[in-house]
Amino acid sequence: MNAILDANILVRTTDPTDSQHSMAKVAVTTLRTQGYLLCIVPQSLYEFWVVATRPKDKNGLGLSADECVQEIKAFKSYYPLLLDQPTIYSEWETLVSLHACCGKVAHDARYVAAMKSHGIAHLVTFNSADFVRYPGIVVHDPRTIAATPSE
Repeated sequence: MNAILDANILVRTTDPTDSQHSMAKVAVTTLRTQGYLLCIVPQSLYEFWVVATRPKDKNGLGLSADECVQEIKAFKSYYPLLLDQPTIYSEWETLVSLHACCGKVAHDARYVAAMKSHGIAHLVTFNSADFVRYPGIVVHDPRTIAATPSE
């Protein structure tokens, strides 16, 4: 089963000083152990770039462009990159209209559009509340995964 990684997972696994770093790492390891193929989409990388290259004092990682390029290369070696399908725009437009997505939540709709375009229902994100408006999406929140005892 495939699951898409939100950019917030990529950011937190990259930054060992983040308070949610270990939760993100545990979630990735646990889901892989459970048989999930964790994937990324261009939206994951666009959003990662924005946060990673933003200064630390502005809630970013403070990476240079070259460092960010290296991180993205690493992500693409760890996780399959599912490229945008020609249907993504029409899927996105339908979602933002149907769910009255205004402002920043329109970014989340783009993840859902990519998921629908690739036939994927699972998403790994720390922002689970942002996706409740979309029926059929299964959200895996690292806080929940880390809190679940392993068998």
